[in-house]
Amino acid sequence: MSIPYVTDIDPKYGEVVQVTSGIRRVVANNPGRFTFTGTGTYIVGHGQVAVIDPGPENEEHVAAILSAVSGEEITHIIATHTHRDHSPASRALQTSTGAPILGFSSHPTVSEESALLAKPTTWDTLYPTEEEIEELRKSMPDSSNDNEDHEQDEPGDMAFSPDIEIGHGDVITGGTWTLEVLHTPGHISNHLCFGYKEEQSLFSGDHVMGWSTSVIPEPEGSMNDYMQSLAMLLDRKDRFFYPTHGPRIPDPIKFTSALIDHRINRENQIFDSLTLGSKTIPELVTEMYVETPHILHMAAGQSVFSHLIHMVEKNIVKTDGTPSADGIFELVR
Repeated sequence: MSIPYVTDIDPKYGEVVQVTSGIRRVVANNPGRFTFTGTGTYIVGHGQVAVIDPGPENEEHVAAILSAVSGEEITHIIATHTHRDHSPASRALQTSTGAPILGFSSHPTVSEESALLAKPTTWDTLYPTEEEIEELRKSMPDSSNDNEDHEQDEPGDMAFSPDIEIGHGDVITGGTWTLEVLHTPGHISNHLCFGYKEEQSLFSGDHVMGWSTSVIPEPEGSMNDYMQSLAMLLDRKDRFFYPTHGPRIPDPIKFTSALIDHRINRENQIFDSLTLGSKTIPELVTEMYVETPHILHMAAGQSVFSHLIHMVEKNIVKTDGTPSADGIFELVR
């Protein structure tokens, strides 16, 4: 089953868009490789409202959110996770409103050894060129916006510290809205989604996005966790998913099933490739992602590494010692 991507969105930077009767969206002007047209901050309810994923540290975006809720009260500032395109603006919003900040945890810490194992030194062929980066920036809306985050991976918001830690099964309520918390690790270990009871929909953060598959970067992410978190969504009856980047996703069960099939197919590709002999991650990416623009090959390498760790855990693939991004992988015979 191919993934039925949805990409049609006009970001309307600085403006508030009424998405449904209970959902408004303001998109930050931070387009890029990992953010699509920008971070979509959601305002839920009326009168007393929740703000989900306040976005990057950007004064114009914070001002647009505050303008959108003029005359209303922000009672909850909520982050799906702690990447810097999602949570940093929570602090400026809190300064302006006094509302508490909610999230699963601070940014996850990993051991120095794990970080080194996941940091490639032999992926030269996968790094985007300066020309590719420049072409991407020119193709993005408002390319004159000189935001260095366009050129980075997804750095962590190390300053994030929630006033209220929330976890799977918790319920957050406001005057006109109810949000059910789902812990959905995979893209990152502290990722949350939020079921919007009144409209039978899900705010899916970066766990499920309509414009692209999610990068699963070890060691902050986990392919095993990601697959389990996707499977959990199949038991729900949501009418729509609202990702933080891009438009809403119709027929979310079909979409989630396609994502699961896609990941299974990727593991099958790795298996088939390794039947021909041992390989490095750059060799696998070059073979598997022929139709993917080269500028995305580095991100693909991160997901392939996570797939390989998953396959090592299942005793399908082996490597010499602890799996590392620079390792050589082969099938268990």
